[in-house]
Amino acid sequence: MIGFIGLGSQGGPMAEAIAAAGMPLMVWARRAEAMAPFIAKRARGAASVAELGAACDHVSVCVVDDAGVAAVCGELIPAMRPGARLVIHATILPESCVALAAECAGRGIGFVDAPVSGGGPAAAAGKLTVMCGGAAADFEAARAVFQCFGGVIVHLGEAGAGQRAKIVNNALMAANMGLAHAALAAGESLGIARAPLAQLIAASSGRSFGFEVYARLPTPAAFTHGAGLLAKDVGLLRAVLPDDAGAAALGAAAAPFLEAAVGGAAGVR
Repeated sequence: MIGFIGLGSQGGPMAEAIAAAGMPLMVWARRAEAMAPFIAKRARGAASVAELGAACDHVSVCVVDDAGVAAVCGELIPAMRPGARLVIHATILPESCVALAAECAGRGIGFVDAPVSGGGPAAAAGKLTVMCGGAAADFEAARAVFQCFGGVIVHLGEAGAGQRAKIVNNALMAANMGLAHAALAAGESLGIARAPLAQLIAASSGRSFGFEVYARLPTPAAFTHGAGLLAKDVGLLRAVLPDDAGAAALGAAAAPFLEAAVGGAAGVR
């Protein structure tokens, strides 16, 4: 039985892909209405985190942040049986995953941190990038589940390695969007209209995926939700590498766009 906790805009499509692949699925959410669409498609709904943990061989957690992961895992891990496997799809501090892996090892539970990139549409299409850390045997055992929603699935090293790769990736995405913000503003200062300049760059050497996303936005505020998540991940990188020039450069490049999108809450400098 595959368990899934975190049925939001990212986790929901991932859970749907698992069910669509024919794997038995159990879900838990704080709100019964969040579980209802999955139960309607023959997934089982758990009454508690502990009930899900006790029933499942593989449990995926896809909540937002460290606090959410800690709250869920505090109930989940004690209920899981030896030989089961815990997978963290949330993007959190690598050190948090190292600690969770050690706790799981002490109970005979496998562990993989496997943050993802691509969003809900990519999950539904089976094209997420899945960045994995953990013991090779645990990664291989989880691969069949990851293949339900993943296109590129990479094992990067021991526990925490997936998180380290994800925060670098997202910091680069944020920096590219920040540079796109600066480039189009510079173009306007030179009297070049935004739309034709964006069209030109998208076909030229200055293009990037971050630029393409930014150029589609009517204003930075239209990306408030996504920018908030990127700001969180840039902050995680700065927390892990507080004195690193590379992390500082990524944060500095990202900051003007993130602050325009989410205001002073960006906190990435």
